[in-house]
Amino acid sequence: MPRTKASYDVFSAIGEPKRRIIIEQLIQKEMTVNELVAELSWSQPAVSKHLAVLRQVDLVSERRAGRFRFYRVQPRELKPIQEWIHQFEKYWGGSLDQLDTYLQELRLGMNNDKH
Repeated sequence: MPRTKASYDVFSAIGEPKRRIIIEQLIQKEMTVNELVAELSWSQPAVSKHLAVLRQVDLVSERRAGRFRFYRVQPRELKPIQEWIHQFEKYWGGSLDQLDTYLQELRLGMNNDKH
């Protein structure tokens, strides 16, 4: 049975930890496949495969200069992830406030025990 080509969206593309590492590298500067291979110590086919997925969902763009291809992150394409995560921030903020209150209560309790 032939294998069907995988379909990716931004969420599934960044679900792979190695792709997130590539994005982190490319946020710093534009790089070629060979530069990524050297920086990450991965095989060239592995880097190329992950770049192809990132390009498919427009998280990474390619610029040709002579015989070289330079890759860079397209940060605006990460916006759907930021918007999705934003809905959870109210829960994190509340949890952090509760943690701060708890730590202050612990500190006050320890100070009262000393007296």
